[in-house]
Amino acid sequence: MISIGVDIGSTATKAAVLCDGQISKTLVIPTGFSGTDAAERVAADLLQSGYDMRELPVVATGYGRVSVPYAQRTVTEITCHGKGAAHLFGPNCVVVDVGGQDTKAMQVADGRVRKFVMNDKCAAGTGKFLEVMANRLGVSQERLAQLASEGEEAHISSMCTVFSESEVVSLVGRGEPVENIARGVIESVARRVAALAAQIPGEPCFLTGGLCQNDYVVSRIGAAMGRELGTSPMARYAGAIGAALQA
Repeated sequence: MISIGVDIGSTATKAAVLCDGQISKTLVIPTGFSGTDAAERVAADLLQSGYDMRELPVVATGYGRVSVPYAQRTVTEITCHGKGAAHLFGPNCVVVDVGGQDTKAMQVADGRVRKFVMNDKCAAGTGKFLEVMANRLGVSQERLAQLASEGEEAHISSMCTVFSESEVVSLVGRGEPVENIARGVIESVARRVAALAAQIPGEPCFLTGGLCQNDYVVSRIGAAMGRELGTSPMARYAGAIGAALQA
């Protein structure tokens, strides 16, 4: 049996195709300004691979899940991320998902989400925060992590993305080395994620979301949490995998 999950995130759209419960294809594209447009681009790409969304079971999840016209139903991202993480890492775990606009921590037991917490509506402690700060410094997020690994933390105290950006501008103006500013940016995210995750204690603990492929950021979040933090390249697709399992 073939089933498909589509996860329309605020920054990236992911899709996963399962064949008899096994992952056979994944896809990630920028969401852009329109979730519906992103969904149609996913459909066109998968059709080229032989998967016709009009003839297969499809479940949509994520920030823009209502924008997927060919989905038979929608399921919340909490449920889908939990199921996807259980598929990847086992039925009992703690999942920390750092998305473009929010961060979530979930306790998964027997393959189902039993408890979860989310950050407030501020983008601090999310992928968007790193994107804004990297842009301010004129580097990619990958380069930001590389610079951070070479620096010493320049402390960024604000809990607000806008005010944090002002702090970064001030640090640049004072001549603070860019490596130290980059380290301060990543440590700021790590502390915010760790404070949220502290509300869901337990082991083993895994990171999902777009940052899972950034080894340095994963290591710093784990250090701030005081727990070993695992992940995998497939963890970026946890929501889409969970949606495909629901389908």
